[in-house]
Amino acid sequence: MAISTDFRGLFNERFGRNFLPIPAHDKLLLGFLTPDFQLPDITNGKVVKLSTYRNQQPVLLAFTRIFTEKQYCPFCFPHIKALNENYEQFTSRGIEVLMITSTDERQSQIVVKDLGLKMPLLSDSSCRVFRTYQTGQALGAPLPAQFLLDIEGRLRYRHLFSFLDHNASVEKLLEFEL
Repeated sequence: MAISTDFRGLFNERFGRNFLPIPAHDKLLLGFLTPDFQLPDITNGKVVKLSTYRNQQPVLLAFTRIFTEKQYCPFCFPHIKALNENYEQFTSRGIEVLMITSTDERQSQIVVKDLGLKMPLLSDSSCRVFRTYQTGQALGAPLPAQFLLDIEGRLRYRHLFSFLDHNASVEKLLEFEL
């Protein structure tokens, strides 16, 4: 799937709320419990609550930047595909991957179908969870970030977007013993 140049639907309320740049902050401390949240899982048609994974299995929170169902961040699109292609590597190590997007549920359904996503895609159209995790925002959408949580739900690794290092690689994310 190629990244589209069709900008219809891009300039919406969410775009306006996320237009001004806000840098990401690394205020979530390594070794501490991460904030709980509850979001709809578009891939599996259920609601996911982060705390249900505590004392069950490690989790990778993969915040991604999708503008609309057809407009992907050029840095995030290959990362989404790489995570999806390697989803079984994470699950074989007992790690659940929760991809979080700011697209609404209808847009997210199209993303799941178009990309053939295997991993859960959680819709955070209010961007509340993005803000709680302080991923930052710019030009109409929250910025990507990755947070690796151990079995207790404690933050063991975080990667915040920068123009020099967009997203943590699959290899980097898989090297951690959780």
